[in-house]
Amino acid sequence: MLYGVVTIFIMAAVFSLFFSLILRFTNVAESSLTYIIMILSFLTLFIGGFIAGGKGKKQGWLLGGGTGLIYTLIVFLYQYLGLDALFTSKQLIYNACFIVTAMMGGVLGVNLSGGPEMKKT
Repeated sequence: MLYGVVTIFIMAAVFSLFFSLILRFTNVAESSLTYIIMILSFLTLFIGGFIAGGKGKKQGWLLGGGTGLIYTLIVFLYQYLGLDALFTSKQLIYNACFIVTAMMGGVLGVNLSGGPEMKKT
């Protein structure tokens, strides 16, 4: 799961840098990027779950879900401890969808990586 979570945060940092440069040096409004950022967020969580499932090679739903849950926990702790705010109901729905998306990525990661090795008798 660690590989998946690290991948998620690296991709999030790269996308954040990219969009901050776009917002700084162009006339694009932040509101016009909302849906693109949301789609990239889901894609990032899916890829993180995919990597976690591919590395684990079994129980992809559990590895992907755990990856999404760890991501959500880190974001919650940052928001609660750093910004002194709890999740809103909208954020709770987004994060629940993030966990489900990471689960789907984990399942696909296990299936495309070959799954657990078969024992030869």
